[in-house]
Amino acid sequence: MRHQKIIIQQYKITEGQGLKDKILLNDTKQLEAGAKLQALMAYGDKGRVLDLTGEVNPDGTLKNMPAKGNWTLYAAFCGKTLQKVKRAAPGGEGYTLDHFSVPAFDRYLSRFDSAFKDNQPRIRCLFNDSYEVYNASWTPGFFEQFLTRRGYDLKKYIRELNGDGEPEVTARVKYDYRLTMSEMLLDHFTAGWTHWAHDHKMMTKNQAHGSPANLLDLYSTVDIPEIETYGVSHFPIPGLRYDTAFRRMADHDPLFLRLASSAAHTSGKKLVSCESFTWLGEHFRVALSQCKPEVEQAFLSGVNHVFYHGTTYSPMDASWPGWLFYASVNFAPSNSFWPHIGGLNNYIARCQSILQTGRPDNDILVYWPVHDRWQQAENLEMMVAIHDGKSWVNLPQVRKLTSKGYTFDFISDKQILQTKASMGNLLTTPEGSPYKAVFIPSCRYLPLKTLEKVLELAENGADVIMEKLPEGVPGLFQHEKKDKELKKMLKKIASAAPVDGIISVSHGKGRVVICKDIEKALGHLGIMRETLVDKGLKFIRRHTDDGLYYYLVNHTPHAVDTMIAVNARAEAFLLMDPLSGEWGKILTQEKGNTSLFRLKLLPGETCFLLAGSKIEPGIPEWHYYRKSGKEIIVRGPWKLEFVNGDPALPARIELEGLSPWTGLNLPEADAFSGTAVYSAKFIVQENDADEFMLVMDNVHESARVWINGKDAGYIWSVPCNANVGAFINEGVNTMRIEVANLMANRIREMDRKGIEWKKFYDINIVNLNYKPFNAANWRVLHSGLAGPVKLVPLKYH
Repeated sequence: MRHQKIIIQQYKITEGQGLKDKILLNDTKQLEAGAKLQALMAYGDKGRVLDLTGEVNPDGTLKNMPAKGNWTLYAAFCGKTLQKVKRAAPGGEGYTLDHFSVPAFDRYLSRFDSAFKDNQPRIRCLFNDSYEVYNASWTPGFFEQFLTRRGYDLKKYIRELNGDGEPEVTARVKYDYRLTMSEMLLDHFTAGWTHWAHDHKMMTKNQAHGSPANLLDLYSTVDIPEIETYGVSHFPIPGLRYDTAFRRMADHDPLFLRLASSAAHTSGKKLVSCESFTWLGEHFRVALSQCKPEVEQAFLSGVNHVFYHGTTYSPMDASWPGWLFYASVNFAPSNSFWPHIGGLNNYIARCQSILQTGRPDNDILVYWPVHDRWQQAENLEMMVAIHDGKSWVNLPQVRKLTSKGYTFDFISDKQILQTKASMGNLLTTPEGSPYKAVFIPSCRYLPLKTLEKVLELAENGADVIMEKLPEGVPGLFQHEKKDKELKKMLKKIASAAPVDGIISVSHGKGRVVICKDIEKALGHLGIMRETLVDKGLKFIRRHTDDGLYYYLVNHTPHAVDTMIAVNARAEAFLLMDPLSGEWGKILTQEKGNTSLFRLKLLPGETCFLLAGSKIEPGIPEWHYYRKSGKEIIVRGPWKLEFVNGDPALPARIELEGLSPWTGLNLPEADAFSGTAVYSAKFIVQENDADEFMLVMDNVHESARVWINGKDAGYIWSVPCNANVGAFINEGVNTMRIEVANLMANRIREMDRKGIEWKKFYDINIVNLNYKPFNAANWRVLHSGLAGPVKLVPLKYH
């Protein structure tokens, strides 16, 4: 059964004239697709409402007219969205599935039940991509579901569902409609799919975003919630590549990304996935360096299980650039940066090896107030999508939490009802991390059951913070009665006079605090913030068997070299660099409930700090370095040899000084995409340096370095440096720098010559603005090494 939508048509009956039109859908395509009448309601003078559904003849005429007077008739038809599956696999072509229909979903799964009966596949996980089903506003049986779940007959409010009638009633009816859609998607699809997968010994991974539902509930029902990044974010990191003329600013929001991780954390799931780097830039123009801060932002939002958007499978014999996907970076062997992909892979692997262990350590729960959005008279179904994600997390006090050094997870009404208070903390699962408080941001509407549960948690010892008191309950059914009950409960906790902008009331064993300033409220409750954010640093924490981990990120334009305090006390502290793999123990100073340590991070750098209980024998000391002596500039002469790429390998070149190969006025070099090696000799005099830092400026776009024949690693991210002292000898040394450029120059050349290369199914390649793609008018992108290349002597201190 394919996706349905509700189509409402209006008719007029004027007294003495009868009905001029037949009750038939005015859409031939919908009639041919099998659209059926669901209800016909008549609205007359003095509030009269009649159900005429049973009075409609097959030809659309009425068996009996309503009583005397003027009437407005609303006919609700169950139509079809007519949307088909995008880029379907063989056998999966056709119309999209009705996610709200149990019979439709059972029929869909029956084919797999038959196939798996005697041959259960060894599949780890099933994946459901983002919802992206548009105008799916109905399903057969919706009236019955609505009556059961909401307690009244929606047929009587077809007028309001159509956006007519009294505005407040319309908003309340549409709220109930949206809540019912959310529950049906959860119960009839997401939960059922997960149960079915478990019966077949598989897990589920779901992108809930885009759904007309409370995403927290959908995400928490599956085994692995998955969020998505879309577009490029701005990071003020000096030297970070920004393709200013070819970029799509990020639709995703760091707070919105937290919805998936919050659901995982509050439901005890270990993994939080992310479809990463969607439309990070224009086709063929994205460098590996651009991926690093974007994935770090995902990590900071709770992601720990990264998937690349754009790893397409392409036959080995497919001509370059092979089979591609329309919105991707193209993480594939055909990409010229592929020889250096290990740099990004290793960094992500090291980060995830820590971020996938233990459990998150977040301070508070933050209620996600969706009801104010749902109770609006405009439109009908509401899809909670990445592209308007900012509007769903437009919560200034919640953003303040991050900027002031507090960590949190969002929580839904359904999840709050399952939360327990224990020893002054809040537990969302028996084995989960404890939270110190729950915060209710400013909201006009709050369900009565949610307030009752929140106050129950306070009675049992939890701390509750409310930015302001809600005005009432959402929805239509018995809302006047529920409003009175809600206000009666609120009166008990709002009777005290404010002191310094804070109303603080003991409620059972716990407290209820009402304050417009979340930082002030948390300070009143004695919940400490992490002051390291005052230096511009970002962080998350995780508890493991080894101790408490901090992931520390410098996305500022300034270097950090100072003493940093963390809210942790431990016997031992370690620093770890996930980029290089270096690690070591450090000294700290205790100050109250905090520990102070020295942190050095250049713009774009990250590290992990472990506050642990013990240090294993043999762990090295972490070295802090200072510049010592005159830097060595590798001046050359340089040899430039093109080693791998197309359309042809330019001839070997001798260079007196460093230069990108696109600056040599060679047409064959301008059209080249691939790798080339710069090699030179340099002399290191006798010195007392403990280490040498290789610093390479203006790398277009990534590199791998060999010194004296030994692999010194990848240089692929900002800042473009690495410690290489272990490879350097006194006297004459050799250096080979393999540089990879982007695919852009070769694609430009092919489009200029009219060479056909586009191989796509369903949607041929479009640019990031979804217009026809053509690179013929692009400028040649800088490619190669501009330098200078320097060796900076360092001393321990």
